[in-house]
Formats: sequence, structure tokens, C-alpha cells
Amino acid sequence: MERSVQDSANLSSTTRYSGTAIGLHWLIALLIVGGFWLGWIMTDIPGFTPTKLKYFSWHKWIGVTVFVLAAVRVLWRINHRAPAMPDGMANWQKGAAHVTHVLLYLLMLVIPISGYFYSSAAGIQVVYLGLLPLPTIIGPDQALKGTLRLVHVWLNYALLALVVMHVLAALKHHFVDRDGLLGRMLPFMK
Repeated sequence: MERSVQDSANLSSTTRYSGTAIGLHWLIALLIVGGFWLGWIMTDIPGFTPTKLKYFSWHKWIGVTVFVLAAVRVLWRINHRAPAMPDGMANWQKGAAHVTHVLLYLLMLVIPISGYFYSSAAGIQVVYLGLLPLPTIIGPDQALKGTLRLVHVWLNYALLALVVMHVLAALKHHFVDRDGLLGRMLPFMK
């Protein structure tokens, strides 16, 4: 059987990620940093203020956007192979990179869901961009609210730890190994 030119291009081992993959990677990364920063700031604001309410809304909108973009990214990744790892890379490093990426994708999907459930258990409906009310799946439940809050917070800390490892590994490959790994995902490097 012959493959189409498009199938061959999608399945070939290229040296760089596609423009779509690069764009989704950096957009999601920026949104995650912004969402984490807002989450950190908003929880330290005492009382119930208009600023705190605004930050909570923005945080939720970022979470919904990350979820949608992460789902698109997972679907894209299923149909488009990642570039091959650099020659000479140890098998344990390839395995660690694979596990880290799977966990990153999983957390990009699960964290917004945990926040959504937390809001529902708190009796607060999520209204995306102030325009689109999302359905409430869980009714108000104070005990569940506390548990879901902790789950949401700890999943975010797990994501933070994985992102730090991911960034440090990319920098190690760039500055120590000099194997071109980081350049595969940078939009301005060819």
C-alpha cells in the first residue's frame, strides 16, 4: 500500500516540531504560567473584594482555555509524530522524557477539571469569559469543596515540579549536551 504525501510527512522523523505544535506549546505554557501566578496572588487577597473576584474569574477562564487547547494539542499529537530524539541520547532519558510528557498532558487536562469541580462544589458556576455558563455537574458540597480544593492545589504543585524538570532538562540539552533538542520547540530557531 502507498501512503499519501501528507501521511508520509506526518509520520516522518523531522528535526523540528510543526508550527502548530510549537504554537500550542508556547500558548499553553504562557497560559499555565499566568493561571498559576493568578492562583498564587488571588488566594492571598484577604476578604471578598472586586479584585479577588476578577482574578478568580480570569483564573477560571485561563483554566477552561488551557483545557480546550490541551485537548486540541493531544489530538494533534496523536496524528503527528514528535521528532526523533537526538542520536546518542540514553534510553533512560528517552523514557523519562516520554513519561514527563504524558504526565504534563494529563495534568493539563486534569487540573482544569479539578478546578471546575471545585467551583461546582463551592456552589459557584463557571461562566467562561463572562458569556458562556458551563453546566454544573456537582452540587454544592462543603466537604467535597475542601477535598477538591486540596486536590486542585496539589495537582498544580505537581505540574509546577514537572515544568521545572522539563525546563531544566531542555536547558541541559541545549547548554551541556548541545544536541539541538531545545531548538526543535523554539519558534525563532531553524
